[in-house]
Amino acid sequence: MSTVEETDGENAPWSEVTPEAARRLLVAAVEAFAERGYHATTTRDIAGRAGMSPAALYIHYKTKEELLHRISRIGHDRALLLLEDAAAKDGTAAERLAEAVRSFVSWHAERHTTARVVQYELEALGEEHRAEIVALRRRSDGAVRGIIDDGVRAGEFDVADIPGTALAVLSLCIDVARWFNVRGSRTPEEVGELYAGLVLRMVGARK
Repeated sequence: MSTVEETDGENAPWSEVTPEAARRLLVAAVEAFAERGYHATTTRDIAGRAGMSPAALYIHYKTKEELLHRISRIGHDRALLLLEDAAAKDGTAAERLAEAVRSFVSWHAERHTTARVVQYELEALGEEHRAEIVALRRRSDGAVRGIIDDGVRAGEFDVADIPGTALAVLSLCIDVARWFNVRGSRTPEEVGELYAGLVLRMVGARK
């Protein structure tokens, strides 16, 4: 699946980016950052991938870092929404944790190119933008930690270190973006289901 295919459709993470030229530049930036890394990518590289002149980029984005921030903010907002929606659902802690992991992993697999940029280029952001994204990541951690805490208090989970376990769960899920291959033997949904089961065993979920 190419980055363009990742960003098409009603669930596309960049559907809110307008006008179309700004969206094309954003998609081109995701492709370039994922392939070459943020620091090795130039604004000329991004504009060329979008079929535009370098000067056209500055009409929509002041800097390359602003492009990365926009990508990171939208991606983190989407990932956080998946986790908070799962955490707010009715059901047992095990059901909610499984849904959180299933949806979070599926997103990182289906949007693996985008997710690699969103999750692994954080240090390239400026101080103010990095602080903003770190706050979103803390909310993601809080959503998972809250579900695990509910499960421990209800006697569903056997977890001695809730913060450490929440961090391990998120790290496991995020790493999918690094290795997922659309030509592999499993679909994003199948990987999500697999990881949901792994995480439930990790927290000692009562059957």
